[in-house]
Amino acid sequence: MSSQERIVFLNGEYLPQSQARVSVFDRGFLFGDGVYEVIPVIRGKLVDEDYSVERLNRSLNEIDMAWPCEPEAYLEMLRTLISRNELVEGSVYVQVTRGVAERDFAYPADTPTSLMAYTARRALLDNPLAEKGVKVVTVPDLRWKRRDIKSLNLLAQCMAKQQAASAGAFEAWMVEDGLITEGASSSAFIVKDGCIITRALSNTILPGIRRRVILELINQHGMALEQRPFSVEEALHADEAFLSSATTLVLPVTHVDGTAIGDGRPGEIATRLRELYVASLLAEADGK
Repeated sequence: MSSQERIVFLNGEYLPQSQARVSVFDRGFLFGDGVYEVIPVIRGKLVDEDYSVERLNRSLNEIDMAWPCEPEAYLEMLRTLISRNELVEGSVYVQVTRGVAERDFAYPADTPTSLMAYTARRALLDNPLAEKGVKVVTVPDLRWKRRDIKSLNLLAQCMAKQQAASAGAFEAWMVEDGLITEGASSSAFIVKDGCIITRALSNTILPGIRRRVILELINQHGMALEQRPFSVEEALHADEAFLSSATTLVLPVTHVDGTAIGDGRPGEIATRLRELYVASLLAEADGK
């Protein structure tokens, strides 16, 4: 094993990534029968972890899947994994599946769930894309009807991301009935006349943790907010646009489908929200 080889957690063991293996009969592999989380790491510390545990618990409950361990042991495992990989800034990916069983669509009885986690180094705080903004394209939303569950079933999102990549864009905003739902791996926001607009939570979108924190910051700082669907046409004529996710935090969107948003540069409100969010993450990390 190379001294630089990443350590992966898999069902109770910390293993070099070259030795981490799952069964071909794991239901995550066969059916995508599982859920996942991505948690930012700042200065070697998990951030937004309470919200992440809450969302993982909800996803597991929605698909009648048991926790693989107690939440306290789960968080301790993540901290150990961060330490073993000497991760200072980046993210932890966590995946829980229904475990290993003979292939059958119905849930197997008394099958232990499978837990896997790994770390990834990423520049979260000093992301150069925050300075220049990103481009998005709109694509049809081809996903299932329970998008509020952070499911492993991501084929539609992969297709959307590939459409964006082929068009030279950073992200795809998915469209249903003429209205933008969310990004392929992010929450979507626009700004018009000083008011921030984003779709309200329902089964149609994922309850993004970054979205949740951003809404808290908006409320704390007295900014105007509307939680409602918005159309592609509204996005094209917005004053600003931005997206949020665990690995991007807040990124200004400067172009949608090739059309410049506002003056085609990162907007004041998006930039301010990123500054506020970064400050809150640093404060959380430094307080641990």
